Amino acid sequence: MKTIGIFYGSSTGTTEGIAKRIAEKLGVEDKDIHDVSNASPADVAPYEILLLGCSTWGAGDLQDDWDSYLGKLKKLDLSEKTVALFGCGDSASFSDTFCDAIGTIYSDLRNTGCKFIGAVDASGYSFDSSTACINGMFVGLPLDEMNEDDQTEGRIDQWLASIRKEGIE
Repeated sequence: MKTIGIFYGSSTGTTEGIAKRIAEKLGVEDKDIHDVSNASPADVAPYEILLLGCSTWGAGDLQDDWDSYLGKLKKLDLSEKTVALFGCGDSASFSDTFCDAIGTIYSDLRNTGCKFIGAVDASGYSFDSSTACINGMFVGLPLDEMNEDDQTEGRIDQWLASIRKEGIE
């Protein structure tokens, strides 16, 4: 099995909870789950697969801890890494910036050489606009725990099935 590291930023605990649910479903140990508020970019080194989770705040902003961490992470050569993104947003109150944070991470890491997997079809989501949505596909898994929490479990399971097919195991 390939080595998987999960890195998340969470201000209210929602993204942390999602990260832990994903870890449990994949059998990822607690030592391989990292809060970016106290992680170093060097912490990604031992992993072949990086699952990066971030919530979107305000009008499309990264979660605070990701601001600093992403600036350091994007300076690394990630050419040997496979990256899958997940994030939380509010599609009702911020429908024009829904899950923009994962779009920002995607955009900032595109030039690091990593391979992205885990795109999600945008049909079935209620939102107006998102930088995380390119040609009808989200660049990662968007979740809305505020308005569509009843769909979270199914969306996580579908996404995990997809990234498994793309070679994370």
